[in-house]
Amino acid sequence: MQDKRRIAIIILSVISVIFLFLGGYLWFALQDSENQNREIQELMALEKEEMLNDLTSAQMQYDELMVRINNDSLRTKLEREQLRTQQLLEELERTKATSAAEITRLKKELKTVRAVLKSYVMQIDSLNRENEKLKKENRVVRNQYNEAAKKIDHLSEEKEMLNEKVELASQLDAMGVKLQMLRKNGKVTDKIKRAKQIAINFTIAKNITSSTGEKTVYIRLVQPNREALVKSESNTFVYENREITYSMYKKFEYTGEEQELVLYWNIEETLQKGDYTAYIFVDGNMIGSGSATFE
Repeated sequence: MQDKRRIAIIILSVISVIFLFLGGYLWFALQDSENQNREIQELMALEKEEMLNDLTSAQMQYDELMVRINNDSLRTKLEREQLRTQQLLEELERTKATSAAEITRLKKELKTVRAVLKSYVMQIDSLNRENEKLKKENRVVRNQYNEAAKKIDHLSEEKEMLNEKVELASQLDAMGVKLQMLRKNGKVTDKIKRAKQIAINFTIAKNITSSTGEKTVYIRLVQPNREALVKSESNTFVYENREITYSMYKKFEYTGEEQELVLYWNIEETLQKGDYTAYIFVDGNMIGSGSATFE
């Protein structure tokens, strides 16, 4: 009887030890599981925080890229991707760190965002490099154009100077201008009161560069009081873009060779004593002058 009781006590003791062991094992297993779950949650929380930072950084990069481009088509695509990134950011903020499946899905989405963003960065960098290259080429072309424009301006100036020289060379020249007073019989006199005419003699010099044909010579005879002798105020010709009066004129045929001319002023007024000057004009240019003193 005592042996049976002893055996029962031993069996109960063994069972108690087993239960105690199993209880301890289960307790430690539960504690370990809780620790693992806590570590996983902490890790997922860190991943969520890192993803939030990545998406925020992507948003900032999109803002920077928008400033760097002028391409409307590319800007539209960037705006679409920026909106997508913003939506993912809002989804991630609403997602609990314990939702492993959702975190995993958003992690894949973030990977796609990074890849797309990288491709746009490369495209924009390439476009900017191309634009910079075009700007440099434009500067080169602009410099070449400016140099060509300067050469053209220089050539125009040289042409203008040459034209002026040719024009000057083609102008006629009146040589040996002589003023004389003539009596009624045509003889020369030095007394104004005896004179009936004033003769202006001169020679047109030879000029092979001047145009030939009929020309008109105008003479402006100026008195000592600096007023020109005129028969009518309507007797005018153009000189330096304005009309001035002339004392006498004459048409002549110019052949390019030396040619003598004489024009006469019929005295019908009382003349002053003093210095008289004859200014001679042909083709709108003053080609010579001469003076004399009449008593």
